[in-house]
Amino acid sequence: MSHFRSPVLSGIAAASILCTLTGCTSVQVKMGWKVYLDRTPVKSIEASLPQGPGIGPGQKSPLVVTFTEPDGKILTTEGKGGGKVMWKELAVTANVVSVNQKGVVSLARDPRISDGKIGHLTVTVPSHPDLRAELDIPIRYDERYTVNYSGSQGMDGSNGLDGTNGISGSPGSMDPNNPSAGGNGGDGTDGSNGGDGGNGGDAPAVQIRMALQAGGHPLVQISVAAAGKQKFYLVDPQGGTLTVSADGGRAGAGGKGGRGGRGGSGGMGTPNGSDGRSGLDGRDGMSGQPGSGGLITVTYDPQVKPYQSVLHLSSWNGPKPVYTEQPVAALWQAN
Repeated sequence: MSHFRSPVLSGIAAASILCTLTGCTSVQVKMGWKVYLDRTPVKSIEASLPQGPGIGPGQKSPLVVTFTEPDGKILTTEGKGGGKVMWKELAVTANVVSVNQKGVVSLARDPRISDGKIGHLTVTVPSHPDLRAELDIPIRYDERYTVNYSGSQGMDGSNGLDGTNGISGSPGSMDPNNPSAGGNGGDGTDGSNGGDGGNGGDAPAVQIRMALQAGGHPLVQISVAAAGKQKFYLVDPQGGTLTVSADGGRAGAGGKGGRGGRGGSGGMGTPNGSDGRSGLDGRDGMSGQPGSGGLITVTYDPQVKPYQSVLHLSSWNGPKPVYTEQPVAALWQAN
């Protein structure tokens, strides 16, 4: 049976492939998938963060810009907006936060950069100089932050190789006038032993300092130092947490021993040949030793005590964390 392919559908498929391979803007516009704003009448513009108005340190959030045409028709940006307006048609300037060429807003992980500030975006359209959208982006610190200094997991041991099966014995003769014995089957070879698992890595010691950033809405300043590096966090006790892990690395599992080869069958004859001996299974490898967890020491200001629950610690296979209450000055000054 012959197959008929519509020339229109073929053209669409070809254009789709062409755009995928080349990203050809003119083809996308011609197919109605994108629009040129310099050829589109627009009376208003609005910018928003659909995932919520705020953003936290180290977080990302997509930006959506909405345009209204004189007849009320709505256009939106590509990406999260799922629309036809290309980001390269817009100009976006940012303060405190940053925006990439795909309209994704991000905030630096270090809270000292954003503390006390508000993010701000300005969206303009070069082809429509009268259009302008302003957007304030509150900085939020009620995120669930994590930092992991745990030791590396040990490598699993390799599995042993299976032994080879023995060859079947050659057939003899069962003719009563000319009997002959069947050949014996060959022995199977032994499986090889599984490799031993590697040891887990040790976690480093971790030093944590906590100070209160007082005010109408208190926040907790936290510094975490380990392995010669220091990180800073600002946590809102109303929903925010910081989890610090310094667990010992898990031990690698031993490899499975190889299966012994099956003995070959004895050949038919008078008498039948003997079956070969099956090979022995290889020994399973030994598991490695787990790494040691790191010692976590926490020094916190007395004012932090009511908010100490924002800190969650884990040091599996290591010593218990050590807490010391003593005055801790502000780790940095808010901007």
